Amino acid sequence: MFGFGTIINTVAVIAGGIAGVVLKKGIPENCQKILMQACGIATIFIGVSGTLKEMLVINGSSIETKGTFLLILSLVLGGLAGSLLSIEDRLERLGELLKKKLHSEKDTRFVEGFVTSTLVICIGAMAIVGAIEDGLTGNFSTLTAKAILDFVIVMIFASTLGKGVIFSALPLFLYQGAITILAAVLGDFMSPALISDISFIGSALIFCVGVNIAFGKKFNVGNLLPALLVPIIYQLF
Repeated sequence: MFGFGTIINTVAVIAGGIAGVVLKKGIPENCQKILMQACGIATIFIGVSGTLKEMLVINGSSIETKGTFLLILSLVLGGLAGSLLSIEDRLERLGELLKKKLHSEKDTRFVEGFVTSTLVICIGAMAIVGAIEDGLTGNFSTLTAKAILDFVIVMIFASTLGKGVIFSALPLFLYQGAITILAAVLGDFMSPALISDISFIGSALIFCVGVNIAFGKKFNVGNLLPALLVPIIYQLF
């Protein structure tokens, strides 16, 4: 069924968020802190492994690197564009709007939970590749596997950051759904090399998200999101 993968993924995020909010009531504050640090460390290594997988090339007995120029170009141009568009501020304003609509003004971590969870579950290879597969062939196995992972991740986030995490399901649905529709309408519009490059840059952004989770906000990752579009322009030239 066309788009079924995104529906499964969205439901999994909502379910994981609700489960995490329920669990939060029974988790001591010191345990919540260590859970966040654990999530941060895990996210850092996911990002590092995904980045190095694309950058390191074994050539005989030596290890070489590739993609350095693309990485620098993507982060610099993407960061510049994202800052001019104030993407991070817009995400936070959306979180504030949801917070107000839900009368959750006293929830001090609502926006943090919404933004952090949105960035983690939307950036990455599985979101892009899975949505394209769903649109092209109707195969939603990749997004089903992602749904299981997201359920666990979101549950842990919600157990520490609260119910704002649940609403990351909305941007996930729009983001993956849009990619699925584009794939269905335009056909195989992304070459394997392009998908690999986008996933590579996405992994670098995931590393930044992990640092923010583990050590407090160090990077405005939202403003770096346009970096995911730079490989498309790079491939054209």
